Amino acid sequence: MSQPRRAADSAAQDSVDLAYLERFGDAWNRHDVDAILAQMTADCVFLASVGENEDGACHVGQDAVRRGITAFFEAYPDAHFESLGAFVAGARGLSEWRFTATRNDGLRIRALGCDVFTFEGGRIKIKNAFRKQRP
Repeated sequence: MSQPRRAADSAAQDSVDLAYLERFGDAWNRHDVDAILAQMTADCVFLASVGENEDGACHVGQDAVRRGITAFFEAYPDAHFESLGAFVAGARGLSEWRFTATRNDGLRIRALGCDVFTFEGGRIKIKNAFRKQRP
């Protein structure tokens, strides 16, 4: 019969730390959609910085988030995020980054941005992206 988990063990297993966010960013830079989704909850939400709504494009659930991320990589085949810092505070976190990419039409993009995260059960539930970009 297994021992019940102590509260400290549970907290360690159910939390997100800076190393977790670093792995998440690395998955984005590898364009590894499966690795990205493995770090998100089944009912995850991805609010992209660009889209038809005031809060960008909203993708809800693993299938929709997969489609949104895949479309992003198709639009920006050489997308890269340089980490500029991050923090985690309980069930929330933030990562700052410099985004560089070339759109399919050849336009080069260089922008600053951040992701605001909500965590649940040791995974990312919400990724809300914000980006500053020159016209």
